[in-house]
Amino acid sequence: MQDRASSPGSLVALTALLLAGPALAQEPAAAPATPPATLETQIGLIYRPQEAPASYDAEAVPEDEGVAGARMGIADDNTTGRFTKQTFKLEERALSEASPDPVAAAKDLVSKGIHYIVLTLPADQVLKVADAVKGTGTVVFNAGASDDRLRGADCRANVFHVVPSRAMFTDALAQYLTVMRWRKVFLIVGPTEADKGYADAMRNSAHKFALKVTADKPWTFGPLAKARGDTPTRAEALVFARGLDYDMAVVADEEGDWGDYVPYRTVDPRPVGGTQGLTPTTWSPVLETWGAAQAQNRFKRMAGRLMRPLDYQAWMAVRTVGDAVTAKKANDPATITPFLTDPAFGLPAYKGVQLSFRPWDHQMRQPIIVVQPKSMVSVAPEQGFLHQRTPLDTLGIDLPETTCKFQ
Repeated sequence: MQDRASSPGSLVALTALLLAGPALAQEPAAAPATPPATLETQIGLIYRPQEAPASYDAEAVPEDEGVAGARMGIADDNTTGRFTKQTFKLEERALSEASPDPVAAAKDLVSKGIHYIVLTLPADQVLKVADAVKGTGTVVFNAGASDDRLRGADCRANVFHVVPSRAMFTDALAQYLTVMRWRKVFLIVGPTEADKGYADAMRNSAHKFALKVTADKPWTFGPLAKARGDTPTRAEALVFARGLDYDMAVVADEEGDWGDYVPYRTVDPRPVGGTQGLTPTTWSPVLETWGAAQAQNRFKRMAGRLMRPLDYQAWMAVRTVGDAVTAKKANDPATITPFLTDPAFGLPAYKGVQLSFRPWDHQMRQPIIVVQPKSMVSVAPEQGFLHQRTPLDTLGIDLPETTCKFQ
């Protein structure tokens, strides 16, 4: 039998292969596939640094309040970005006596191609920045100003609010009072415009949830909480609430000058809430459910201190950009801005539900925790408060009541 290797067909094939060998060897190897480009997103932060706290004041505002939260947000964005070929960078602009103008800082960020700006500034400065960058496609995230007017007559289409409005805070407190059947409120109002704004919101919340403001008085005894000592007005303050019929005293003291003085000093034994005492807020060290304990520990490792509400709000703003960019696989504002109010967008933020933005005023829907310094007391919306869209819309200004009209 003829061997297969020596058959005429095999010899012809072997000869052809040997002749083609040199030519095949000269063909260039296929070029390696080009790795996909990394998408980089820059986020600006404009803030005013706090004064260095005294070493003996453990409750003083930290110098990096808000900034530390934004930095953790960028770290979280980049953790996700490692799996999606995306990177995120934070550009910080600190306002100072030498450069106090937030508009100049915002224009500088925009000139560098940064179109997402987080602000931890007062309401008037938020409006100035929003108007200055109008028409550039820049999205402004309000992380610090709770003024209701920013969601109403002074709303701007290019501003998204991650910090709750005052109406949301006072609605949360009013819902808790309703559940507890503490229907009579003694409202104590501080001298600042912010205090008056909080008091107005509380009056509206009382009306909304059928509570009764049985007494409404201004605080005229000065900053007794900050004084931390006896003053000539101390005795007068002790009898301030004499002869009144109420279930809870609600204090409006956004600066923290006197509100902490009121608990345990009223003539009759009554609880105190509002800006001090039993407080509605976005974040507190006592929040540990829904994975919040992990966030608390991670923040403490990064910043060396506990997370405060402004830190959480700045974190939310930065994470909002990161989550939206990851979901859309794009970072241009023309794509991201409409997506923020799309029902498909939802931000996981350690509150047990996905957070979203209201289309009519760009306010972020979110639960409000009601806390005292050592424990969480409740979470609003309370059970039993229903809404045709989501119970979260029982907090704050709903669509039928809004005065916001985007230009």
